[in-house]
Amino acid sequence: MPTGDLAVSVREAFAQLPVPALTDPARLGAVLPLAGVLGPATLAYCDEHGFRPDTREVTAELPAVHGDLAAFLASVPVDEAEESGLAGITSPAFVVRAGARLVAAAGYQRWPGNVAHVCVLTAPSERGRGHARVVASAAVTHSLAGGMLPQWRARPEPSRRVARTLGFRELGVQLSIRVRQPAVGSTAGRSHRCGRHPAVHD
Repeated sequence: MPTGDLAVSVREAFAQLPVPALTDPARLGAVLPLAGVLGPATLAYCDEHGFRPDTREVTAELPAVHGDLAAFLASVPVDEAEESGLAGITSPAFVVRAGARLVAAAGYQRWPGNVAHVCVLTAPSERGRGHARVVASAAVTHSLAGGMLPQWRARPEPSRRVARTLGFRELGVQLSIRVRQPAVGSTAGRSHRCGRHPAVHD
């Protein structure tokens, strides 16, 4: 989060823009010296009334820290593994295997406000076969049983489509930006998240 003079600059820049523009990288770039952008991503939520579970069963339920899950994450592109968030889950990992090989996994991170931030990843060679729906459904079922609110954050349309299939409703948008420091001689930046969603904040 920005502090000091940088925080003042960010607030002043935000004040120049209408709320919908706060998740538009081009509009933000016109009023702030951006050093990096991640997103925008949609934020979707569901509850027990709207949830449409997949009836297929996962192959196994693993502890959050497990060698097979670590090997799976190491086998996919680094940026995909990082964006999935699976390395930081606090729930069990719900997985699908092809033989001994793990090909899809899901779980969730417990966030403030009793939010279950859902994390899903399918091996690139196994996509389009419904594995993401199976593992994500198991993770959402587990979170709802614990009285939590499942949250699904996604950029790619295939991920958003899986969420909609399971009953998630898109209620907001989030954008993470990195702003260049105004101090002379500094090239570092501070990150700041810009979002517009009605109830849950990270």
